[in-house]
Amino acid sequence: MIAYLEAPAKANIRDWPTLAAGRQLGDDSAFGPARMTSPEAHRDQMTGKQRMLKALRFEQPDRPPHWVSLFAPVLEAFGRDFPDLTDYSKTSPRRRKELLADCMPIYRLIVDRYRWDALAVWNPWCDADAVAAAKQEFGDEIMVGAMHGPNIWSIDHISVDCDWMQFAVDLAENPAKLHDHAEELVQKAERDIDAIADAGADFVLLVDDVAYNAGPFISPPQFAELITPYLRREVQHIASRGVIPMVHSDGDLTSVLDEYLSLGAACLHSIDPMAGMDIAEVKRRTHGRMALMGNVQCDLLQNGPREAIRRSVLYCLENAAPGGGLIFSTSNTIFPGMPLENYDYMLEVFDEYCRQQS
Repeated sequence: MIAYLEAPAKANIRDWPTLAAGRQLGDDSAFGPARMTSPEAHRDQMTGKQRMLKALRFEQPDRPPHWVSLFAPVLEAFGRDFPDLTDYSKTSPRRRKELLADCMPIYRLIVDRYRWDALAVWNPWCDADAVAAAKQEFGDEIMVGAMHGPNIWSIDHISVDCDWMQFAVDLAENPAKLHDHAEELVQKAERDIDAIADAGADFVLLVDDVAYNAGPFISPPQFAELITPYLRREVQHIASRGVIPMVHSDGDLTSVLDEYLSLGAACLHSIDPMAGMDIAEVKRRTHGRMALMGNVQCDLLQNGPREAIRRSVLYCLENAAPGGGLIFSTSNTIFPGMPLENYDYMLEVFDEYCRQQS
């Protein structure tokens, strides 16, 4: 059972697909009329958490919620940065608490300046104490969670932790070995998820890149055998803890989109337009079953021009926002070196769109 607190009522969701279809829900009448309005004009009309929950239930919030999974250029944006967390896991509990206390004002700056409606704590990575500190900082003002990975066999995991040649040999000659390791990944993920849930997380975003621009890193039948069962177990474990499960992958997921729909996840990020993912078509296949997070094209945010950024923003909003089910974001992160003026312009166009819809 997925159970989470919303305002003004508590909704107990027994089955995530039923939630996605919008059928077992608390009373939202106190939220006011379902229409999009300017983020600046109506920042306090609905909390970020309320806005997120409405979108995930395929209802129309006052505006589409917005956040980005990671914001890297902190120093450029604010003239200050996160503390050095290189030895965070090795320090004393008292020192870790001090470091987390130094992190929270940075998150506050990001959330307030860019009007984020959710935060997946990334620094330190997948840390229950950091989630608890963020929940203390933000309460139910926004939705607070964490990212977790690796969770399954993926491009990232093989590239960083394993060996591509050995993976290819085992895929052909010793798949049982791959399944054994996938089971180890699931068991570790479930332990970590339990700690994050105990810390009060509202959601967990499972981050695993499983596709390139040309498609999945293994064939769809291999994906259904080696990826889907394990990722589904992790999604279901998150849900069983009363936490909202979300999933991420870059690349072209078109041929395995039904596999993602079968997971029971609340939301899929990033709907990668650089890989040819058309958010209008993805919404046609997923609406009412799995919300979408994305998908302003990141190479345009890096290189421009502004006219192309504007087209990408409007295409995303016009095709995916109506009817709820969209978390407006980039198709990846705000990564190092991205010109902040381009992110500002993305949000300027977003504001214009929301005002026009009011």
